[in-house]
Amino acid sequence: KQSIERVNGMQIGDKTVEVHAFMKRGDRGDRPTMFTNIYTKNVPADFDDEKLQSMFGAFGAITSSCISEDKLGRKFSFINYETPESAEKAVAELNGKDLRTEEQKKEQKEDDKPEDYLLYVGRAQSKAERQREFKAMAGPTEAPAKPQGVNLYVKNLDETTTDESLKELFEPFGTITSIVAMKDEKDACKGFGFVCYSAPDEATKAVTEMHLKVIRGKPLYVGLAEKKDQRQERLSQRYSPGAGGMPMGKG
Repeated sequence: KQSIERVNGMQIGDKTVEVHAFMKRGDRGDRPTMFTNIYTKNVPADFDDEKLQSMFGAFGAITSSCISEDKLGRKFSFINYETPESAEKAVAELNGKDLRTEEQKKEQKEDDKPEDYLLYVGRAQSKAERQREFKAMAGPTEAPAKPQGVNLYVKNLDETTTDESLKELFEPFGTITSIVAMKDEKDACKGFGFVCYSAPDEATKAVTEMHLKVIRGKPLYVGLAEKKDQRQERLSQRYSPGAGGMPMGKG
C-alpha cells in the first residue's frame, strides 16, 4: 500500500505513472475494453476499398484495412482506426444496418434470419477469444450421438439409376431412413449409392438378397458402408508386410 501511495502519480519524463492494487480478473467488473480494430461481415457483394473508406472513414482516420472472402464468396473486412473513439463510434452507428437493395429485400424468405443479412460491425476478436466464446455458446460437451441405423454401400448401378429407382430395389427389406444415388455434373448416376436401414437385421437381409444380383445387366455389389479412416486401416492391414495380403515371391 505504501509503495502504491509513493509511486502513484509520479512524473517520469512526460508520463504520469498510475499504480493500483492488483485485482483478480473476476473482481475487476465489466470495464469497457478499449479497441481500435473492428471486424465487419454481411457487406454488399460490390463492397471494395473505395466504398470501405467512404463508409468507415466518416468516423475517423483509418490506419489499415483489408477485404477478404470466405469459401462461399461472402465478403468480410477488418478496419483499424487511429483511435478507440473512432472504432466505437463506427460500431455504434453501423452495426445492424440494412445495406440490401430494394430488390434484395423483396426476395427475402420467411426463414431468413436478421443476423444473416444485416451488417455486422464489432470489435475484432483474437482466436483465443473466439474459441472461448464458441465453447461458452456450445455449453457442456456431450458424447456425440451414435448414428441411427445401418448404412449400406451399393455399386455397379446403371447410369440411369435415381434415388426413387434405388429405393424401389431396396424397400422390400425394411424401413429406409435415407437413400441416395450419387450423380455427376450431367445428372447421371456415378455407379454407386448409399442405402440406410433403421435396423441391422433389415440391412443384413438386403445384403443377403441383393449382393451380386444382376440389375440391368450388372451384378450389384452390396456391403456395409465404411468410413474413410476405417477403409484405409483395413487396406493398410491387408497389404502390410507379414499381413498375408500380398503374395510374396520366392527367392
